Amino acid sequence: MKIKAIFLAAMLLPGTVLADDQQAPNPVTEDGAVKITWQSPDKYTDIKSSGELQSRYEQRAFESMTKQLNKLADKVLTNGEKLELTVTNVDLAGDVRPTFGATANDIRVLKDIYPPRIDFSYRVMKGHEVLLSGDENLKDMNYLGGIQPLRQESFMYENQMLKQWFNRTLAPQLEGHPPK
Repeated sequence: MKIKAIFLAAMLLPGTVLADDQQAPNPVTEDGAVKITWQSPDKYTDIKSSGELQSRYEQRAFESMTKQLNKLADKVLTNGEKLELTVTNVDLAGDVRPTFGATANDIRVLKDIYPPRIDFSYRVMKGHEVLLSGDENLKDMNYLGGIQPLRQESFMYENQMLKQWFNRTLAPQLEGHPPK
């Protein structure tokens, strides 16, 4: 009985760390010329893990999207230019559904009615000068309609949506044509 009381008291103490699932309120990821601030990810529409520790899943998602944008930015940005984003909402492709004990993890179901969405503001900087800026509310309603790759990659629909946005919006303004 004493052990239960001590455990319960520890759980109720403010500031008690209960698991390895604590994360900074606004994580930041950087890769090369890209810096992304993930504003209040606990309020995002859907960035739910289906079986992995939530903080690790979020970090993997954030790093994947940052790396995708950096691959594109490397081809277009000149020396000293930087792409900065502040992401305010993420809704990953699909929806997480419980398996009610059939498997150890929940599953993410992909259907046309659950398209990926990302809301963010961006700016391209050169030193302290803002070259470009804007706000975006991306949504890919046809994410299942294209040719599907043989190999499934994590966050491929979100990365593809960011690639399309970059090639249509930023690349033409920065270089005059989209990167390959």
